[in-house]
Amino acid sequence: MSESHSMQPDPNRKLALTKARDIKLLLLDVDGVLTDGNLLYTGVDQEGKSFNTLDGFGLRLMHEAGIDVGIITARESAVVQRRAAELKMRYIHQGAVNKNSAFTQIIAESGLAPSQIAYMGDDWLDLTLLQQVGFAVAPANGVAEVKKIAHYVTQQRGGHGAVRECCELILEAQNLLPALLRKYTIR
Repeated sequence: MSESHSMQPDPNRKLALTKARDIKLLLLDVDGVLTDGNLLYTGVDQEGKSFNTLDGFGLRLMHEAGIDVGIITARESAVVQRRAAELKMRYIHQGAVNKNSAFTQIIAESGLAPSQIAYMGDDWLDLTLLQQVGFAVAPANGVAEVKKIAHYVTQQRGGHGAVRECCELILEAQNLLPALLRKYTIR
């Protein structure tokens, strides 16, 4: 690859920044997005999940910037409820086998248009939402069908910083990242 070619801006990133400019709400799947997709059963009726602190801090930055965050997941887990509460998520829909129904409810509650909502998912259950939102994101480990329709595919895998990457892209698109970084560098 020539040096001049490597200096050209990534057209996919440019599209992603344009799509992310008006986002007011980021909705996430859990398994394969907020986690690496592995399920850990620690005993009878006990489930464990591993969440990445980089992702958590990215979601905290979204909250600080005034951008709401929520979850729509087909599974139910007390661990997810706990993590969502820690991260001050406004919308938590677990056991949402029909994710479209949960999405419709969130639209009604928030008063937002689908174009103001981003969704990050990794598998077939997420396809219907990814097709409706203003900014569709897939983690690097997403299935091919999801990555094909996503506006942006992260460099990072789910549970390993993909959500943080998505958060920073949205914040960058809205020119909110520099002020947030300044807040943490000048203390």
